[in-house]
Amino acid sequence: MIIAAAAGRPARAGGGPEAEERLRRLPALAPLALHGYDAVSYFLPGGPVAGLPAHEVAWAGRSWRFAKGANREAFRRDPEIYAPRLGGHDPVGVAQGRIVDADPLVFAILDARLYLFRDAQRRARALAEPEILGRAEAGWPALRPLIEDPPG
Repeated sequence: MIIAAAAGRPARAGGGPEAEERLRRLPALAPLALHGYDAVSYFLPGGPVAGLPAHEVAWAGRSWRFAKGANREAFRRDPEIYAPRLGGHDPVGVAQGRIVDADPLVFAILDARLYLFRDAQRRARALAEPEILGRAEAGWPALRPLIEDPPG
């Protein structure tokens, strides 16, 4: 990389020790939950919708975005109600003992809980075979520590 030199200063790449120190002092950014979709909007007509940085809240090691302040406040009051089950991972994979990423636009609300799926075929399978969700819920506590940061 070549950076043009300011008048009277040599060109340099990387920003030097001052820039490195500033980067070390920056807080670590929490991963964005639901790829930025508003968790509350899944439960509303027309949802899901994208959240906005102006309506962001940190919870469970992630940043959660909301389309409006009222949704953010509803989430703050009871995040367990709105957050996807199984850490947002595909229930079919979890039932098989694997952590499988899910698509935030392939979802189902079952027993008033949000589940995300990798694709429409996996969602159809889970809906047709309800025991999959039972196995996933039972197996989740063993898989959960594999993806979460240790406390402290």
